[in-house]
Amino acid sequence: MSCGKKVRVRFAPSPTGHLHIGNFRVAVFNWLFAQHNDGLFLVRIEDTDPERSKKEYADEMLQVLDWVGITPDEPVIKQSDRFDEYKQYVQKLLEEGKAYRCFCTPQEVEKRQQQKGLDPKIASYDRFCRDCEIDNDKANDRPYVVRFKIPRDVKSVTFNDLIRGEITFDTDQLDDFIIQRSDGSPTYNFVVVIDDHDMGVTQVMRGEDHISNTPKQILLYQALGFEIPEFAHLPLILGKSGEKLSKRDATTAVLDYRKNGYLPDALVNYLVRLGWSHGDQEIFTQKELIDYFTLDHVGKKGAIFDTDKLDWLNSVYMQQADNKTLFTTMVSVVESEFCTKVSGWSTKQVFELIELYKQRTKTIRELADELLKLYNIPREYNEAALQKWIRPESTTYIKTLIDRLELQEDFSSDALTSMIKALCDELSIKLVKLAQPIRIALTGSSASPGIFELLSILGKKESLVRLQTFLTFLENK
Repeated sequence: MSCGKKVRVRFAPSPTGHLHIGNFRVAVFNWLFAQHNDGLFLVRIEDTDPERSKKEYADEMLQVLDWVGITPDEPVIKQSDRFDEYKQYVQKLLEEGKAYRCFCTPQEVEKRQQQKGLDPKIASYDRFCRDCEIDNDKANDRPYVVRFKIPRDVKSVTFNDLIRGEITFDTDQLDDFIIQRSDGSPTYNFVVVIDDHDMGVTQVMRGEDHISNTPKQILLYQALGFEIPEFAHLPLILGKSGEKLSKRDATTAVLDYRKNGYLPDALVNYLVRLGWSHGDQEIFTQKELIDYFTLDHVGKKGAIFDTDKLDWLNSVYMQQADNKTLFTTMVSVVESEFCTKVSGWSTKQVFELIELYKQRTKTIRELADELLKLYNIPREYNEAALQKWIRPESTTYIKTLIDRLELQEDFSSDALTSMIKALCDELSIKLVKLAQPIRIALTGSSASPGIFELLSILGKKESLVRLQTFLTFLENK
């Protein structure tokens, strides 16, 4: 790492689609690196493609950063505001003989390649216009691109990747690449060099799919007389097949995870552990991530995205979260009609049920679904549960329980526990023989949180309605 310079790193998404989970992890790694090194985290929107770039995608990207608590340390830069700056640098390279106008049409280039027996799909540009004398008057009437001249005296480009070590590219593998299109718009490899220089970026941290761009950018840095930053190329996130993560493997748009009820700290924690480690530790506070994060522990190999592990980690964070946070996320992001759908419950009941159910759900979406399911008094019951737990004598047990509950004044879970256990002793049965029928009556299933807590939260009136409904079902079966 460069010594004596304040760290300045950037996240530079292209707003041509929803923010991908892989690009989001790049933002997180950059932010942690800046935080760890007391540096600055910058954001640049790379919107030089006017046809594909959309404002709503750019807004979404900033919304994601805000959701996880990542704030840019300086105003956000938009490339579309800097076109005049880019044109000045194109002109500078032309005047210095480091770039040239190319008037070849794609069809002309392809024809020459075919005449030479080359495959146009993989062959590089033949530099036909590189040393041509151009009549400027005629040139103004013809469309052209501007190409960067790969220096003939530079045989290779070597850089030290902060993750992968020394990497070398032979320049004979590089094309005289385009830096300005025929419509006057600049290209990616050109503008990122200018932007990173003007923004004072000290370390360029990005996905490993950008490694092949690095030698071109280094040559541009040198041609423009700019100081070259350090580079670090992060391993990609892979699907279970080992290929680059796609929608077949998992949800790839970050906001979908928010809508499905994942907590931001859990998602960040999980993504950081994809490609980085600190011993065997799996769960980190934000402070721990900042304190421990260094590039020394970033791996070179791609990391497999495991939805099951993310679900487990999110469940841990849910168990630790306060109920108000879970409720707010539920009604504002996950299920906007939740309060309307459970209007018969009090706020106190909802919060108590969140406390009960957050221990056994993995996402806030799942939590909402469980509570909505619980709200409706069961009219149908799980057949497997009935076959396993209901016996002819179960009807008698439930009748007796209903009679006792009608007389029960203290409906706290502790009082209900004592009463029901005493009833089981009186009936000379194990607790499970009464507990499971109660559970089925309350929820329709033999799987639920504790029945004593459920009875207490639902309250005396509703609990008796559910038990009586179940009793009627059994008597009519």
